[in-house]
Amino acid sequence: MSAAPRNILVVAHTGRTDSLEAAVTVCQQLLAAGAVPVLARNERADLLAHFPDLDDQLATLHEDIATTELELVIVLGGDGTILRAAEVVRGCSAPLLGINLGHVGFLAESERDDLGEAVRRALLRDYLVEERMALAVRVKLGDEVIYETWALNEATVEKSSRERMLEVVIEVDGRPLSSFGCDGVVMSTPTGSTAYAFSGGGPIVWPTLDALLLVPLSAHALFARPLVVGPDSSLAVEVLARTGAAAVLCADGRRVHDLPPGSRVIVRRSPVPVRLARLHSGPFTDRLVNKFNLPVTGWRGPVGRE
Repeated sequence: MSAAPRNILVVAHTGRTDSLEAAVTVCQQLLAAGAVPVLARNERADLLAHFPDLDDQLATLHEDIATTELELVIVLGGDGTILRAAEVVRGCSAPLLGINLGHVGFLAESERDDLGEAVRRALLRDYLVEERMALAVRVKLGDEVIYETWALNEATVEKSSRERMLEVVIEVDGRPLSSFGCDGVVMSTPTGSTAYAFSGGGPIVWPTLDALLLVPLSAHALFARPLVVGPDSSLAVEVLARTGAAAVLCADGRRVHDLPPGSRVIVRRSPVPVRLARLHSGPFTDRLVNKFNLPVTGWRGPVGRE
């Protein structure tokens, strides 16, 4: 009996030369090992425009291969590309292995220099799968649910015009906490604490901790500090009817929905996490130091037992 085909999705920013070349390298390595490289239709077309010899060796996602048939997703790029890949395979069990071709790349597991080794270990299934909390996001207007989505990093309520500030009420567990004018409010997972929430002044939360974050952006209020609540809590932002500014909801910087005055954005923990393939089990502290290039010169380490 022949073994089941190993379908591995390759996601890359094929509009960039370095990413396109990396995608070809990965596809060739997968083919040499007997695996099936799978690409989205537009990315497959971009790749074949430069490397037509691969034409009959690449499968097309949703046409030849369904997301449920994928073993793994290899993502070539920065965090934005990984967020796009997570959207493409949302709800399927295949984990995402990120290889960073961008800048900070907190979600990526390896760097460009380790490309061949990362693919080799992926083919050996030599990785651990880490589940990251995601957000379930719902927009209500009165009693009607007008929009639903999800997010791995954050859901943000923001003003869509620079001239006016938003008037909002923030809510925790169904109870009002404070109202104020602001540029927006970020509701984040621990994974997203190093992204938009961080730039808004929020705390960095270790991804092993289950929690929800709320970070006001440029709030005009005394009590407008970042909040961290438990994973079973709910957060909400209501856009007050009196606000003069148009508002938008943005999930992971990718899915945008207009918010009419009076709408409420409710965020809870999603029952469906995002699965990341991990090649290294080092502490998150080291990742922070490396990604932010933090100064640790002079550290001599713990003496004796802590």
